Order: sequence, then structure tokens, then C-alpha cells
Amino acid sequence: MDRIAVLIPCYNEARTIEKVVRDFSAVLPEATVYVYDNNSTDHTAEIAARAGAVVRHEYKQGKGNVIRRMFREIDAECYLMVDGDDTYPAASAREMADLVLEKHADMVVGDRLSSTYFEENKRPFHNLGNSLVRSSINLLFHSEIKDIMTGYRAFSYLFVKTFPVLSKGFEIETEMTIHAVDKNMYVENVVIEYKDRPEGSESKLNTYSDGMKVLLTIVRLFRNYKPMDFFGAGSLVLLLVSLTLFAPVLADYMATGLVARFPTLIVSGFVMIASLLSLFCGLILDTLKEKNNQDFEFCLQQTQDAFQRKERGEK
Repeated sequence: MDRIAVLIPCYNEARTIEKVVRDFSAVLPEATVYVYDNNSTDHTAEIAARAGAVVRHEYKQGKGNVIRRMFREIDAECYLMVDGDDTYPAASAREMADLVLEKHADMVVGDRLSSTYFEENKRPFHNLGNSLVRSSINLLFHSEIKDIMTGYRAFSYLFVKTFPVLSKGFEIETEMTIHAVDKNMYVENVVIEYKDRPEGSESKLNTYSDGMKVLLTIVRLFRNYKPMDFFGAGSLVLLLVSLTLFAPVLADYMATGLVARFPTLIVSGFVMIASLLSLFCGLILDTLKEKNNQDFEFCLQQTQDAFQRKERGEK
């Protein structure tokens, strides 16, 4: 088992990968640096190997797929994940790793948004998107995460081995954050000095399509992790619609003793039924969610036992 594993998912980062590998190797000399190449068409893998990294491959395209492979294959006391584009400072790596190793943090977030990100990043829609995602998640999940979309994070063994990777692409960072918050894991924020990509290096993130995937991921995870809130809100909206439709029908009946708007009354009734169904869906799923949380705590204990056995060199 590694003491510290530096994980670098890469796709066409030949321009910067050598510097990233050497920088992190210098700051964390005891760490093993892993570069996972994701079907690069340049010489990323060869350059990383020459720089001293352990190079492996993931042939299913997408950052989420790469991280799934990394988390399955590597055992370490601390995992430090960073992009291969030389936008994140190696100088912060020691502080982030120490929070995992000494303070037992489950996830450490490299916070770009509290420092230089908005000055360095030249894509205004990326800036807007990062702020929107951060505000949405902190509001919906009652958290205080400073940077949701950062690719610079440190993790504990417990987090890595109990995190279900479901996303295939760049929405993986959002999924990690929400999972940590929902499962009451210990999350720390470390402010880092972000710098934009060097000239000749291109971002693989599409502002619009990947941004929409992230927003849809937030909705999906809100439904899964907060079912009572999600379906309760839907139930409340349907209830208000039903009452709005029913009010004039009731007013006419009180005035004349007749029901003159049968179609409106029927629609109001069906909308009310939908409201009740949404409410009961939320109640049922919330009960299942509570059972899932109990099972997860048991899984954490099993993972902790496995980690301690690996530390002692037992099978």
C-alpha cells in the first residue's frame, strides 16, 4: 500500500504532463505518481513514463471512467488527485495530504474560487457556471463547500473505497462533493493559487454540454439523496395548482349551488391525486434512504477493518 498516491487522469496533455509529474514528485518525494492515460492521441503516456510516473490506461472515454479505474486499482493511505494541465500548484499538495494523514479528513477540496480563479480563467461562462453550481449545491444540501468543480482534491482510503462512481465525465467532481456532504464525511477546504492553462494547452471541458450534464447531475443527486425534499416540493406545487383550479369551482357552487365547471373539477381532482402520490413517493424513498445510510455506515466499518489489515500487512 502506498503512503500517498498522486492520481493524474490525462487526455492529450503532452504539453504539460512532464512538469506536473516532476513538480508533484519533488513536493511529495515519498508519493507514487500514477498517470492514467485516457486514449490520448499525442505522446502523453510516453512523456509521463520518462518523467517517472507509473503509467496505466483506461480505454473507456471520460474522466469519470478514469477515476473509477484509479479508485479500484490503487490502495493508498492518502490519494491526491490533480489534473495534468498544470493549472493547480504542487506547493499545496503537502498541506492537503497532511489533512488526510494527520487530521483524518475524508476529502480535501482545493479551493480555486476563493483566490485567483476568476482573474486567471478567461472563459466567463465557466466562471458563471462554477458560481451557479457552488450556490446550488450549498443551498440544496446545506453545505459550505467552497469549490464544487475543482479537479484538485485529496481523499482518504475510506472515501475512495466506499464512493460509488456513477458519472462518466466531468460531472464526477459534483458527484464526489454531494456524496461526501450527504454521508456526513469530514471535508476540508484549502485555498490554492489557480493559474490558467499555458499557451498551446486546450481544455477538454465543453462549457455548454458539460455544464448541462453537471446541472442534470445536481437534479438527479438531489432526487436520490434528498427524496423527501424533491418529491415534497413537487407535491406542494401540484397541491397549489389543484387548489387554484378548485377555488373558482367552489366559489360558483357556494353562490349558486351548482357545479358548472365539471372539466375543471375533474382536472383539479387528478392533480390532487398526483400531489398525494408525489408525497407518498417521497415518504417511501426517504425510508429507503435511511436504510441505505445505515448500510453505508456498516460498509464504512468493514472498509476501516480492511484498511487496518492492509496496514499490518495481513490479507
